[in-house]
Amino acid sequence: MKRCGHCWPQYVIRALVVWVPMVLLMACGYKDKPIPPQHAVPRAIQDLQVEVDDQGATFSWGYPDQSVAGRDLDKIDGFELYRAEIPVQSYCPTCPVPYTTRIVLPGGLVPPEGSRTVTYEVKDLRPGYMYVFMVRSKTGWWTESQDSNEVSFLWQTPPAVPQGLTVAAGDGSNTLQWQPVVRSEEAGQKDATIRYQIYRAVEGGKAQALGEPVAAGRYTDEAVENGKAYTYQIQAVTLYTQGMMRSGLSEAVQVRPVDRTAPPVPGSFEGLRTAAGVKLFWEHVESGDLAGYRLYRRTASQSAPTLIGEALLPLNIFTDTQVPAAPLFYSISSFDTQNPANESPRSREIYISN
Repeated sequence: MKRCGHCWPQYVIRALVVWVPMVLLMACGYKDKPIPPQHAVPRAIQDLQVEVDDQGATFSWGYPDQSVAGRDLDKIDGFELYRAEIPVQSYCPTCPVPYTTRIVLPGGLVPPEGSRTVTYEVKDLRPGYMYVFMVRSKTGWWTESQDSNEVSFLWQTPPAVPQGLTVAAGDGSNTLQWQPVVRSEEAGQKDATIRYQIYRAVEGGKAQALGEPVAAGRYTDEAVENGKAYTYQIQAVTLYTQGMMRSGLSEAVQVRPVDRTAPPVPGSFEGLRTAAGVKLFWEHVESGDLAGYRLYRRTASQSAPTLIGEALLPLNIFTDTQVPAAPLFYSISSFDTQNPANESPRSREIYISN
């Protein structure tokens, strides 16, 4: 048989028939998503928060600073904020959340010390809907974190801002009054309960919520110090089964409570006539803001006494050197450091003979 000088041997052909298909199958098979290295995947964000006001919702969370493997991260490429919008009547708190919107936000460098916070505002909200949000972070195309904690809230038309706030300063208290807010059926508030949150700032500081929302349009704040400046604002709150809505803040009103409490009446008041005049003495009263004492005198023909002088602390003795030659009646009062001063009633009169 004539042999072909350039033909492959039969055993080579048989080997190619077996191995070529295997190589092709290995090269063309389906590939799964690459598994990212754990040292690059950020830890899940656990501090997602939301504050809802009459303008919308403001979200905040911190940059993750470590990977799931515990390695420090120096940069976050970006964030993905997921949003679900569910009609109130269809909301199921235990069901899987139907996220429909993904909001892509830029990242940045992770500070070597301290922390960095992201804030994001959402204003396109519809009344009668529950909203659920969660966020993820990324350090690369495939290195995406697990879901953060979820936050949810109800959005309804906010109630009207309370009007007519007045504040009357008292002695150790401030009394607030305002006009009640009327529920709006058109805004879905027919069955809502209305309460009022009071905010107070002290001496120009940051306003803080004062206790829990109250039902009435009147409130007395007794946790105050006389002489300090207090600024008040009121916010209406509508309560629903699924949550609450808050109005904007009312106009601010500032007052200073005033000390109107006088010191006690001095006791053990006595006097005697001497060559220098009439010497008067008494026991000190107990009062934190006592300034001194005022001495009064009248004659038998006078119906009202006349102020003859003051004895400032620490004195508890006074000599009347301008005494008329007649029987005299003396009394004493105490007064404090306020301006104008609060003065106690006068003591019982003592009689000094001629």
